[in-house]
Amino acid sequence: MSGVRLLACAPTPALRAAAFGGDDEPDEAGLRAASSLTGRRGLRAAVPWVSGGSRAATATARALGRSATAVPDLADPDFGRWSGAALHHVAQREPAAVQAWLTDPAAAPHGGESLSAVSTRVGAWLDVHPDLPVVAVAHPVVVRAALAHALGLPAAAVWRLDVAPLALARLTWRAGRWHLHLPAAG
Repeated sequence: MSGVRLLACAPTPALRAAAFGGDDEPDEAGLRAASSLTGRRGLRAAVPWVSGGSRAATATARALGRSATAVPDLADPDFGRWSGAALHHVAQREPAAVQAWLTDPAAAPHGGESLSAVSTRVGAWLDVHPDLPVVAVAHPVVVRAALAHALGLPAAAVWRLDVAPLALARLTWRAGRWHLHLPAAG
């Protein structure tokens, strides 16, 4: 296997509720969905598995019969005082702050990590490992940041990439740049 496989973690109650962060385990449906991917091409090779270290990422790897080493650069974003709160609740209380967070990658109105900071740390990890065959399990926004970085997109483009829980993408390094490989369905 060549390249970096990016696997978004299984759905959790927080992901389903569109809540900021929170370190919860995938729900039963999420674990069943993850375990159904066991034989999927790109996930069965004997390569190292890494994760952001969250309970969701760790449980996703475990549901696939793997153990993942925690890598801090792939950690979920720090959402500061918004952690655990649903997006719609925060948007009702702090509409200008949410708007800033969604439109300005350098904004961190929650007191946590900006989208630019997330993109920088994830991109730095990715660029150090261009030839490492690895499966990286992380929160969907971390996968978005990795994809945006690999494609040379600005940090704000993260919000234009939809990455569902359990989405799988492969990045390969050729000719001095990253290439996104989207496998055929089935």
